Formats: sequence, structure tokens, C-alpha cells
Amino acid sequence: MTAPKRRVLIVGGGLAGLACGVRLHEAGAQPLIVEASDDVGGRVRTDVVDGFRLDRGFQVYLDAYPEAGKLLNLPRLELRPFQPGALVYLDGRLHRVMDVFRDPRHLLASAVAPVGSLADKLRVASLRWRISRSTLADIAAREDLTTEVYLQRAGFSRRMIDVFFRSFYGGIFLERDLRTSSRMFEFTFQMFSKGSATLPGRGMQEIPRQLANRLPPDAIRRDTRVTDVEPGKITLASGENLLGDTTVVAADATTAARLIPGLVLKEPGWRAVTGLYFAAGKSPLSEAIIALNGTGRGLVNNVCVLSDVAPDYAPPGQALIAISVLGTPATPDIEKQVVAELEPWFGAEVREWRHLRTERIQRALPEQPPVAGELGRCFREIGGIFCCGDHLSSASIEGSIISGLRTADAILG
Repeated sequence: MTAPKRRVLIVGGGLAGLACGVRLHEAGAQPLIVEASDDVGGRVRTDVVDGFRLDRGFQVYLDAYPEAGKLLNLPRLELRPFQPGALVYLDGRLHRVMDVFRDPRHLLASAVAPVGSLADKLRVASLRWRISRSTLADIAAREDLTTEVYLQRAGFSRRMIDVFFRSFYGGIFLERDLRTSSRMFEFTFQMFSKGSATLPGRGMQEIPRQLANRLPPDAIRRDTRVTDVEPGKITLASGENLLGDTTVVAADATTAARLIPGLVLKEPGWRAVTGLYFAAGKSPLSEAIIALNGTGRGLVNNVCVLSDVAPDYAPPGQALIAISVLGTPATPDIEKQVVAELEPWFGAEVREWRHLRTERIQRALPEQPPVAGELGRCFREIGGIFCCGDHLSSASIEGSIISGLRTADAILG
């Protein structure tokens, strides 16, 4: 007689919950994912507006992610790469700063760009050599500092830190103070060195949708809010109880702290971002690259023409421009102010841009400060309730997926 399948209740259909569910299902268990919103993905969502694909906040997928790359079918995502580098707006124009190891054509332009000294650029090469030869275990075992202190100790000048690192990593960490863990900095620096920042051809939500399609149709319940969790039991807002053998909370950090306060789970702070999308008749950049604000002034942190990277983000003959403003400033007419701020970058053509959406995202990324000691197991468990998510691993797509996979392994093991 065949033993019944282990039934695992998973609260949250973001990347951590989906990765956990896929691993359990493919190992013969029976996961049930309960998602409060109308679709899977958590913070990785894409909406279609007037034929444009608008991700919820500017996001990228780093194709060197090791665990995510093994779990996902990357060819089916049709990943479109960015150029390895950036344009930095400074002193009234855009300057090119490239990874010359991967694109040596721009060696001279990058060397003379007024974004730090030549010695700073040599330090970048040295840092690249050291980090690229480190294992992830090496990075996890090193002393954890703020990224700013780490860069100072590495010998970078104040100008290089202020002009380049604050703007480039501001777009990744969603904060320009560089208070994020240096381990997270080293990890992302290694991923950029080994691979490319990319966009799935049809939007970032193709990543969670691919995982969802590997589960049986009845393994995901959408539009279903959970009010209480117990070992092997969850209670829905409707009053219905769902029973199983194990409970996993794969919701965001705030929701997890509310549902399982006894797990000694402290809610982290959140980093916020405002994403603005505009349509234009032509691209102001005409290349698959990110443009950074190196002045340290104004609202804009970075600009990208998503349709230059992945053409299907916009209808034919149109360009989709994404602008990131860190935080959610209560600026009246923020759209007009951002356009006016970008006119010196791109000229009077910005006045013809058509506003599509402004998205103020209060919970964009959990804070990731330095931590003492080596990293833990990427999940928590007490009394039959497991908790996973990027707030327990690293604030990234890779961190979410690793956390979900490790949780599934612990349940199966």
C-alpha cells in the first residue's frame, strides 16, 4: 500500500514559497501554496499597461546566480543582457564607465572618465580579481562591514565612492548611504563580474510564473488571505481551516513577523523606492545600458530604457523608460520634476515623454545590515512551523530561492 504524500502548507506565493513548493513537489510531497494577492511573484510582478510591460520597480536578474540558475530554465526566460557598465551623468554630460575586462573597446573612455582617479579604476580591477576567486563560503566567512567602510578600507577615494558606488549600488541596495552588508556587496560584485544583468524577454514576472507552471494547477490558491498559522494548520480570512503535516510561512518579513511572533523573528526595516515609467517615440539612450546620477543631487538615481534591453517591453516603434527615485518622497508633481531634472541629460525631447505610471513601493527590499559571525541556514523553524524568505538569506532573487530550497530540504530530510 502506497503511503500518503506529505502535505505541506505554504503561506506566500513569492519566489521563496514557489521554490520551496517546486522542490517538495518534485520530491513527491504535496505542497499547497496560499497567496493573498491575485497572482504569484510577491515583489516580482509585471503589469501590462497600454502594451508596455511595467515591472513593479526596476529589477534585473543576474544570470550568474548559481542556485537560481540550476532551478530555472534560463533559455525559456529569453534573458536579454545589459552592457557591462554604466553611463554616469556628471559635469553636464554622460560619461562611460565599463567593465573593460568584458568590453575592452571602452578602455580609454573608462580610464579618462572623471569618475574617480586612474588609481581607483586599478583598485576596481584588483577587487574584481580578488572577489572573482572567492567562493561564496569565503565571502560568508569574512568580517561583515558596511559597504561604505569596506570601500574605504579597500582604498577607494571619496570621489569614486560618492560618484560611482553610491549611484550604482543605490539602484541595487535602494539606499545611497552604503550601509548594506559588505558580504552582500561582495556577492553582487561577484555576480556582475561573472555574468550579466539581464531582463526576461517578457518581464520579470516570467521568473515566478515559470516556477508556478511546474506545480499542479490545484497546488496554488490565489486571492486567499491567511490570518493565523499553527503547525500543520492555517486559518483563512474566510474562517476556513486548511490542514497538513507541516506549515511554511514564506511571506514577506512584516507578514511573517505578524503570523509567527513566537519564532523570535524581528521585523527588519524596509527600503522604499519610487519607480516612474514613461513612453517615448524614441530612446534617449539607444543602447542596453543603465544611466546613473553621479551628481549626488536631485531625485533621480538611475535611468534605463527597458525596450533597448528587451524590445518586447514596449509596442513596436515605442520606447519604455524606467526611472528610479530612492525612497518615496512626498514631492508634488514628481513626474514633472523628474522630467525637468533629466532635460540636461537628454535635451528637450524629454518634454514629449508620456507618463505611464508612478509606483511608490514602501516594502521594496528588507534592510540588510552587517551581521556578526557567519551566515546561518537561510530559514527558521520552531515547533513544526518553518519560515523562509529573502529577509533570512540575502535580499535578492538568489536569496529568496536559496531560502525556499533549503526549507524544502529540511522538511524532506
